[in-house]
Amino acid sequence: MSRTVDFLARLVAFPTISRQTNLPLLDWVEGELAATGARIRRLPGDAPGRGSLLATIGPERDDGIVLSAHSDVVPVAGQDWTSDPFVLTERDGRLYGRGSSDMKGFLACMLTAAHDAARRPALARPLHLAVSYDEEIGCVGVRALLRQLRDDGFRAAGCVVGEPTDLHVAVGHKGKVAATITCTGRAAHSANPWLGQNAILMAADMVRAIEALQRDVERDGARADGYAVPFGTVQVGIIQGGTALNIVPDRCQVAFEMRLLPGDDPAPYLERLRRAAAGVVADRAPLSGPGGEIAIAVDNAYPGLVPDTASEICALGLAAAGRNEVVSVGFGTEAGLFQEQLGLPCIICGPGSIDRAHKPDEYVTRAELAEGDRFLARVIDALAG
Repeated sequence: MSRTVDFLARLVAFPTISRQTNLPLLDWVEGELAATGARIRRLPGDAPGRGSLLATIGPERDDGIVLSAHSDVVPVAGQDWTSDPFVLTERDGRLYGRGSSDMKGFLACMLTAAHDAARRPALARPLHLAVSYDEEIGCVGVRALLRQLRDDGFRAAGCVVGEPTDLHVAVGHKGKVAATITCTGRAAHSANPWLGQNAILMAADMVRAIEALQRDVERDGARADGYAVPFGTVQVGIIQGGTALNIVPDRCQVAFEMRLLPGDDPAPYLERLRRAAAGVVADRAPLSGPGGEIAIAVDNAYPGLVPDTASEICALGLAAAGRNEVVSVGFGTEAGLFQEQLGLPCIICGPGSIDRAHKPDEYVTRAELAEGDRFLARVIDALAG
């Protein structure tokens, strides 16, 4: 247990905020895994200064288990921390530090599990450990790793993505589409606004179209048990437009997101909004003349995780966690991409609570890390045969 806490202290000390380098952390992780005799592959990321890692302990077989964690954390700027967020600090059994719960705690447990596996007699099935980057900004970094593994014909029996679930076994999560609507009008003096094309008003029409889409998704769309919000959501998060009060704005952008149930295709919803955009442009042309344009661009998307409760990894996860029932989570993870890109059955299960993530004074408890260690020890028991 003290080893896991020591590992966590080292991991927290690396300020691996998304979009910043994670290479020093990967260097240190690689050194710890090399000491176990693991076979290690480092893969460069799609962005400078970032990378991923895959380590394997055990035989070259296609029925192993993948343990997966992301190395990045969210920023701390503007948050009121009681202690240095990049120095693991213990108070009353709580271990405070950025990423302690989301999800360097599980990564620390992974390193302990690797040392545990190396001390045992030869495993009958392989243990794989995957470390990615930039998960917090749309599951960006794992894609290069999965692309390489897919090209190499990588196979495994299942994957555990160790996001903080209080060690509940989650078999589903929603997918996400982040998109931007750009409304282009025509500038004019506000004293005679009819000479211009007001991009903010065009954007307002699109916000109403998004609101109508949300109502229809809630009323008529797919539903699934196990989610706090059992249907898809569509919501506007950012509006930017205008330069001065006395200028008819010629540009306005609306950023919105869709969080959809697994298997719910976003394409028809995007097409509906594009049709709405064409209607807005057509309806406003008689008022302000031609020339308005509205474009919709998808900035980022990742799939939901489709539940597979009949899989070996689901049964193993329930047994290892001591649970009788599966759950679903509303937040996104890399599990949907592991399933989509590699065809791996996946569960989401790790120590700590997502309710503490992204907040000041984020923490994980010693007891939760100990439970995480026991969970992974039971997974290794299954690989030992």
